[in-house]
Amino acid sequence: MTLTSEMVKQAALAAGADLCGIGDMARFEGAPKEMDPRYIFPEATRVIGLVFRIPRGVQRGIEEGTQFYQYPSMAYGGINEIYAPAVLYSLGKLIEDHGYEAAVYRNTGARGVVSDMDGSPGNTLSPEEQIEVMEQAKTKTAHHRSVQFTRPVREGNVAPDLQFHFRLAAVACGLGEIGWSKMFLTPQFGPLQRVAFLFTDAPLEPDPMYSGPPICRRCMACVRECPGQCLSKTESIVVNVGGKKCEWGKLDEWKCYAFYTHAGRKFNPFVPKEVFDKNENGCLDLLEGKAPANEKEIMKVYGALEKYFPTWVGYNMAKCGGCIRACVSMLEKKGGCMEHRFKEPLRTGKAWVMDR
Repeated sequence: MTLTSEMVKQAALAAGADLCGIGDMARFEGAPKEMDPRYIFPEATRVIGLVFRIPRGVQRGIEEGTQFYQYPSMAYGGINEIYAPAVLYSLGKLIEDHGYEAAVYRNTGARGVVSDMDGSPGNTLSPEEQIEVMEQAKTKTAHHRSVQFTRPVREGNVAPDLQFHFRLAAVACGLGEIGWSKMFLTPQFGPLQRVAFLFTDAPLEPDPMYSGPPICRRCMACVRECPGQCLSKTESIVVNVGGKKCEWGKLDEWKCYAFYTHAGRKFNPFVPKEVFDKNENGCLDLLEGKAPANEKEIMKVYGALEKYFPTWVGYNMAKCGGCIRACVSMLEKKGGCMEHRFKEPLRTGKAWVMDR
């Protein structure tokens, strides 16, 4: 039996994906070599993108300021580490049972020759791993956003482990667009999804690029509700993917990371107000708007505040989520792609902020 695009999509949905799109690998033309997935599997002609919806309810505890861990544990770790890999495995078996190769690529886990945070080369420490501030890990080798000693294995190749831009790959699969916040948006779920990919040499029919009504409304709610003011309202980044223009607001990725995990005095109920007031040794200058976001300042924040948080299980607790919740709230209003999706809106009043 000939393997068709429809068979692949039906199998993906039956295995648990919520959406499936197929892109032509030629759409990655122009990508930086270090982030070009064509180097992973040079014979691949198609990329299959899988979307896994995030239940809106895992944002509820953050929206109400009552429970912060379900979003990173269920909607991040649960999908990336457990649910999506099982679907990739199932779909890969179908493709290989028809005689074609399936190179699966789950979300997270890899480190490339350039930082997955901002694309910069070099030995950039990863605050995500907490290596230097966690007592039980101080003797281990430091984790980094980029791998330190990797080299190409042959002339003309790129150094492993190659890590590509997931959101742009989802665009290449025709699944949606990138919003001003830099989040990937689909017409079905707005910003509430994770993605995973599979590369194959199977001669599948690719989907067209998304050309429906703009999903991002350019309302700038993501800019207004970012507690760290990490996202520009006027400056943008523009990238072309397969002839489709992708544009998002210029983001200070390191500052965004610091506020996502620590949020600052008005958005972090886990840290006493007097800790921010005292700001011992200036360790919280970044969160207080007195220092730029860089590796040194972020590690100072982690060292000062990590003792106040509950135990982690591999993923940081979300103290912020401002851009996601703001986006969902606006897309549920009249004319947005999430209008009428739920019987009650995510937000019925103003977003909370602590008076301190």
